[in-house]
Amino acid sequence: MQDSLQEDDWTIEIYPKSKLLDLNLKEVWKYRDLLVLFVRRDFVAVYKQTVLGPLWFIIQPIFTAIVQLFVFTNIAKLSTDGIPPLLFYMSGNVMWAYFSGCLSLTANTFRGNVGIFGKVYFPRLITPLSLIISQLLKFLVQFVLFLVVWFYFYFDGSSSGIALHPNWSIILVPLLVVIMAGLALGSGMIISALTTKYRDFTFLLSFAIQLLMYGTVVIYPLSSAPEQYRSLILANPMTPLIETLRYAFTGSGSFDWMYLGYSFSFMIIILTIGVIVFNRVEKTFMDTV
Repeated sequence: MQDSLQEDDWTIEIYPKSKLLDLNLKEVWKYRDLLVLFVRRDFVAVYKQTVLGPLWFIIQPIFTAIVQLFVFTNIAKLSTDGIPPLLFYMSGNVMWAYFSGCLSLTANTFRGNVGIFGKVYFPRLITPLSLIISQLLKFLVQFVLFLVVWFYFYFDGSSSGIALHPNWSIILVPLLVVIMAGLALGSGMIISALTTKYRDFTFLLSFAIQLLMYGTVVIYPLSSAPEQYRSLILANPMTPLIETLRYAFTGSGSFDWMYLGYSFSFMIIILTIGVIVFNRVEKTFMDTV
């Protein structure tokens, strides 16, 4: 009778994962309050002890675009495909900042949260998901700034001689964000699993992100890339996403369903691999970190 009462007292039962692709989203939903708490922590903690606070969300893309405008347009004389240079660079920076920010943070999931993981149970997937969502809030702030600049050039086009031609593909922007989030989440989980044994990936990541940016159409249009390297640049799944955004808001650049489908397929594959590796390492990472 006592054993029966004790069994009835349990409110949560924890089972080991038996499937490598087991996301256990139902359990993640039960811990949604913790997810919100982590999102708030990640969003607030970054600029908590700064003077300007969240204003850095706006200052960073503006100053980055101004520097790129001076270096790549005025000095290097790179083409912007007929798009106002400031708008061109901001469109690439907003997209790349979200992807690189999500990738950098999720890649540190295991090492950065070892203290919490070793003390209390909760679905480990909540941690990288909270980082993706907190970075999404930052992306939305910077995207609004991009829209402000876009509206300025759109209504000033007649006097400046530069006309923007937005089109129906603007409705694809949410899809672009989902693909970016999936790419960053999958890649970040893979790198996070690798860093539990090989710390070299921690140093390699920041270096690789910088190099990868030059292999993406952030500071130059695809049309200005040499023909022999164009297929290599298109192999980067971020390239079609940035090109699609520019095409949607300006009418310049390129848009192709095949390349967008390639980015989506690449995201599904890398996310699947990321979940498999994450679930496998999750069971034993405390022994190696």
